[in-house]
This record gives sequence, structure tokens and C-alpha cells, in this order.
Amino acid sequence: MTESQTVTEISIPKTPTLPDAQTVTAVTHWTDSLFSFRVTRPQSLRFRSGEFVMIGLMGDNGKPLLRAYSIASPSWDEELEFYSIKVQDGPLTSRLQHIKEGEQIILRPKPVGTLVLDALLPGKRLWFFATGTGIAPFASLMRDPETFERYDEVIMMHTCRDVAELDYGRQLIESLPEDPLIGEFVAGKLRYYPTTTREHSAQMGRITDNLTSGKVFADLGIPPISPEQDRGMVCGSLAFNTDMKTVLEGFGLREGANSEPAEYVVEKAFVG
Repeated sequence: MTESQTVTEISIPKTPTLPDAQTVTAVTHWTDSLFSFRVTRPQSLRFRSGEFVMIGLMGDNGKPLLRAYSIASPSWDEELEFYSIKVQDGPLTSRLQHIKEGEQIILRPKPVGTLVLDALLPGKRLWFFATGTGIAPFASLMRDPETFERYDEVIMMHTCRDVAELDYGRQLIESLPEDPLIGEFVAGKLRYYPTTTREHSAQMGRITDNLTSGKVFADLGIPPISPEQDRGMVCGSLAFNTDMKTVLEGFGLREGANSEPAEYVVEKAFVG
């Protein structure tokens, strides 16, 4: 999910049947505040790339402490990957950041979410807009062949405060052209536009500013966003999501949903 959502953690009342326990297979610490991990996948779990599930740990009171996490791995992956911020005083993330290979987490296998391809009308160019850990659902979609079968061009805009916070997404994107499973689909179609807002880097500025000023279009040598050919997906803090709705609607795009596809969608896990 996103940085603003990491503190939205809930305690689920104990039920006769607890969510399945899954085993941690790998953990990577990207910075002092960001980490990713992989776990075994329940045989019964079917999901669409871009969806999220509830995962967590058992609390000290014997009840499962769960929160929503976007699945960062694609729907075809035999394991599940998640990308998280570390919240030192967070009821869940203060403990989850210390998990190690071989340990277990709880996973509720009921995937949901709005960042799915079916929630968008057909188009030619797909934009992914993310801040912080909001790149997680797009890490799933960028590894799904269907994304590149549906669109001629995919543009990943990702903004963080510091350069190191971009490493997870950057390393993933750089590896895709050589990936034996997805490389042929990605070739020539995926464009990456990372920026920072605090530490100096080659490209700076907020996503909203780079869109409204036209800088991103000039940098990439492409025409501005239009409802005729462009589609968008948004995942970030609540403030970012709200600002992006205004920006995209300023370009003439309409918000869609699973039940009524349109030109853009926003992750609504904790909105409203």
C-alpha cells in the first residue's frame, strides 16, 4: 500500500477459523524505512494483478493483527511479494519489519482492489502514478504480460523523497527486459520516469507538478494526456490520490471502477 496507509492497522476479532499461515521465503531491506518480502502462496488463492489482500501477525492478545497490502508479484507467480514501509511505533509494522526467512505470517486470501486492467476502458497508453510504497501494485502489473498486450506504451511515474527510496522500483524495472518470462512483452513498451522531492537527482519534482507543467511530456517527447488514448492508475497517500484526481480530470479523464470502467482508477483501500 502507501506510506500514509501503513499506520492504518486494525485488529480483527478472533474467529473460529483464522486466516492461513504462510511461510516467509525471502526478505530484502532496501533502506532503513523500506523492505520487501516474499511468502508462500496458498494453492486456493486466485487474484488479478494489482489487487491487495489482508496480511499480518498474531497480536499479543492472541488475535490476528491485519492490514491491507498490495500484492507486488504478478498473478502468475508461484509466491507472493509485498513491499512495505517500516513504522517504528506501528502495532503491526514495528514487528513485521523484523520477520525472517522461515517464519510465518497470516494471510487472508480474499483479494480486492480497483487497480486492475478490467476497470479501465481500452486505450493506447497506460500511466502508473505512484508515491512511496504505492508502487507495489504496479510492480505486479508491470510483470503481467496482459498489461503489454492491452497497451502500446506503459509509463511508470514514481516519486519518493530520496534516491535510495526508488531502488526497489528501479531494480525491478531494469531487470524486466532480460526477464525470461516477461522480457519479450516489455521490450520497447515500458518507460520509467522516477523523480525525487528532497534529495537532488537527475529528475525532480512532484508527479502532479510535472504533469500540470507539461515537463514530463517534454522530457519523454510525447503528447499530453488525452481521454482518447490515455489511461491511468493512481496509488499513493490520500492527499496525492486526491490531487491526482483533479489533475487527471483536468485532462478530461473520468474515474472508473470494476463495475463501470473509464479512463482512470485510484486505489481506495482506505479512502472514505
